[in-house]
Amino acid sequence: MLEGGYKIRNQAAIHFITFSVVEWIDVFTRKMYRDIVLDSLRHCQAEKGLLIHCWCIMSNHLHLIISAKNNDLSDVLRDFKKFTSKQIIKYIITNEH
Repeated sequence: MLEGGYKIRNQAAIHFITFSVVEWIDVFTRKMYRDIVLDSLRHCQAEKGLLIHCWCIMSNHLHLIISAKNNDLSDVLRDFKKFTSKQIIKYIITNEH
């Protein structure tokens, strides 16, 4: 669901990251799906040490300027993408609208 193929070479650095929805579908025009992304980001901040310096959600992609307290940004991003994608797909399948 979320694409963004990055190789983080410096786990301690601040990075500009973009995730796009597969086929650029305008998923984030609906509040429900934006909320899933925001809740996932909050969880990663609280539980995984994600530091968000700046962010922007567009209709079909997300921009982040981020780093990680524990210098494990690749792991945090992997977990964020995996969980968030599964949640969005689950809600798309079960949502009648």
